[in-house]
Amino acid sequence: MPYPIWIEIGGLKLKAELAETECARRIYEALPLEAEVQEWGDEFYFRVPVECEPDETYTLKVRAGDLGYWPPGRALALFFGPTPASTGPDPVPASEVNLVGRLLDDPSRLREVKGTSRIRLEKR
Repeated sequence: MPYPIWIEIGGLKLKAELAETECARRIYEALPLEAEVQEWGDEFYFRVPVECEPDETYTLKVRAGDLGYWPPGRALALFFGPTPASTGPDPVPASEVNLVGRLLDDPSRLREVKGTSRIRLEKR
């Protein structure tokens, strides 16, 4: 069963779920967490206190609404539109990520809070 979470950023509170993978489970067990958020196009990313190796979901193919864990930076990324690596409307990460979850609410709402400096994830 997926792990239900809340993502709070810039006054928005969005529903999401983490997948049934070892990496996602480790992230879920580290919740709640709060971090300084960075932007890369229509992607928010931030460090998490979790270390995971690339797994069976490791990919460059993501969609708006996907949550990806980037092993080299121990960071979680929220994709909500094109990134600087995109050649079309879909996001493209800087390098492969483990797919660890999905936003259940409309990912385009994250555009409303660009420029926000903090993010919080907690169990639902």
